[in-house]
Amino acid sequence: MKRLILAVILLGCITTGAAFAAEAKNAAKIGYIDMQRAINTSDSGKQAKEQLAARLKKYQDEINSRQNELKRLKEDLEKQGMLLSEAARSAKEKDYQQKLKEFQRFTKDAQEELQAKDEELTRKILEGMEKVIQEFGKNNGYTFIFVRNESMLFADDKADLTEEVLKLYNATHKK
Repeated sequence: MKRLILAVILLGCITTGAAFAAEAKNAAKIGYIDMQRAINTSDSGKQAKEQLAARLKKYQDEINSRQNELKRLKEDLEKQGMLLSEAARSAKEKDYQQKLKEFQRFTKDAQEELQAKDEELTRKILEGMEKVIQEFGKNNGYTFIFVRNESMLFADDKADLTEEVLKLYNATHKK
């Protein structure tokens, strides 16, 4: 009787072990990508930063020039204001206000243009990155690949696929 019970227990352990082995074979393979790091450190991301920095410098130079002109006009108005006739002072104030509006419009337009260009370049990189991630996931048997973000309370560094995907992305997007 003891042998029968021992045989049943042993048989149960063997089948349970086999079931766990089969389950482990079919376990989900999960990884994550730090997308912000991937975008910023990719070759395309670095090129995009350089393009935006060049545009920003161009706009900043123009803004500085216009600010200096406005400052000069305001100083002239303050210095000469009492000496000028009412009509001349009014004309100078009108000129100053017009240039101030133009300056404000220019800075707003520059900010909008830079933001739009940043979004366009980022979108292109994200589209390319997404294709590489999908291909990488399929080729390497991943069930899920997530984007690392602040809602992830814990993510083991062993599941970080950012560097591997970044190498593939840079290799496929060389110009």
